[in-house]
Amino acid sequence: MVLPTNLKHVATEDEYNEILKNHENVMICCGRMGPMCVPVYDIMEELQEEYQHVEFRDMLFDSPYAHVIRNLPQCRGFMGLPFTIYYKNGEVVAATSSIQSQEQITEILDREFDK
Repeated sequence: MVLPTNLKHVATEDEYNEILKNHENVMICCGRMGPMCVPVYDIMEELQEEYQHVEFRDMLFDSPYAHVIRNLPQCRGFMGLPFTIYYKNGEVVAATSSIQSQEQITEILDREFDK
């Protein structure tokens, strides 16, 4: 089961591990098709062209394999969806929850993933 977005999806735990292994810069937005999540997916879709050195993916929050994000220590206090995680060389470098503006997202991308 995947989200109906125009992003590439993370559909299995193995795929998640492969993405982190094979890409230096990864942004995964784990959520649902709700009012706080959809704007983040839309921003990610827009930014894919500009940030070609970043792998943008979505993940369905309610899928069994989403535990890889839900159980991250960086997500412990999160209350709202989506959980958005930024990875550099397989390590979490930033994590946010709830809706984010394009400015908030690009600030993290620029800070963590030098062009």
